[in-house]
Amino acid sequence: MASDASRGESLERQQSLPTLPSKLTLDYLKKITNDFSPDRELGHSAFGTYYKGIRGNGDILAVKKLAENSPLPREKTFVNEVTNLMALQHENITELVSFCREAQIKLDQREGRYVAVHIDESLLCYKYLSKGSLDLHLFDETHNKIDWDKRFKIIKGICQGLRFLHKELDRPLVHMNLVPSSIWLDDNWVPKIADFGLSRLFGEQTQVYTKNVVGQNGYMAPEYLFNGEITTGLDIYSLGMIILEIVTGERNGANREDRAATKFVDKVRQDWKTDDDITCKYPSLTDFGLEQVKACIVIALKCLEADQNKRPSIEDIIDKLNGKFVPIFQQHE
Repeated sequence: MASDASRGESLERQQSLPTLPSKLTLDYLKKITNDFSPDRELGHSAFGTYYKGIRGNGDILAVKKLAENSPLPREKTFVNEVTNLMALQHENITELVSFCREAQIKLDQREGRYVAVHIDESLLCYKYLSKGSLDLHLFDETHNKIDWDKRFKIIKGICQGLRFLHKELDRPLVHMNLVPSSIWLDDNWVPKIADFGLSRLFGEQTQVYTKNVVGQNGYMAPEYLFNGEITTGLDIYSLGMIILEIVTGERNGANREDRAATKFVDKVRQDWKTDDDITCKYPSLTDFGLEQVKACIVIALKCLEADQNKRPSIEDIIDKLNGKFVPIFQQHE
């Protein structure tokens, strides 16, 4: 009988087109990522690590290796959920093209003895985007400075992707970990939300509350951070922080003592109040661009309301970005 590795090589020869089978072997994914080599790492998230997978025909995959023994459902449910996620198509979400789920036995040293431990290895394969994640461009000074038009395009694209997840599916899909590193960019600076289905895979979306609070300081809404409450308002809060970071080009600087990044938010309120403050940061800004920046700051600060009932919906946000009158934002004007 052929080994998993030889089946992977056979698969490679058969798949000369970009389309892949929905399920791949672990040996095959080890091969194309050089056994998950550190020099193939593309980035990390709260749920695992991305690796660059280079196929024999030159095609590249972004292979996400989920943390070992993540709280995933049984095989059948996992496959069903992943299959549903692979069917989702939108310009502003990453394309999930295949997956892997295999049981492995590893030796673990405990109290001086080696013990056989059963591990479920779970991996998700996405279409690779060469520009990488948004955080690489916002905060890395070695990259070219992003002009305001690109920043605004990115903000609108993220919002459109979030509207798809919140409003256009059979039930709202809460991302739960929306951060700059989970937003990828294509060659035309079109943003695409990644990691958008992990909350369903981990079963969190079947609950209103969770005890397993996972995320990055600065992006977690207070009702989730302190109470484990899961609603679309969680993503809206995260979006507000991301918009402030896109507008300012600065990290929010959250830490254990300032988990809500209040110092950063207060600094934005102080340093971006007037038209002169804004044009000082963007000297070549047109009058139309100035209004866009001001609208984005108003939106972001409203998204960061501690009371989730005072936050706007994603539809309110998109209407405001499109220049429409939206009552919920008036008090922040």
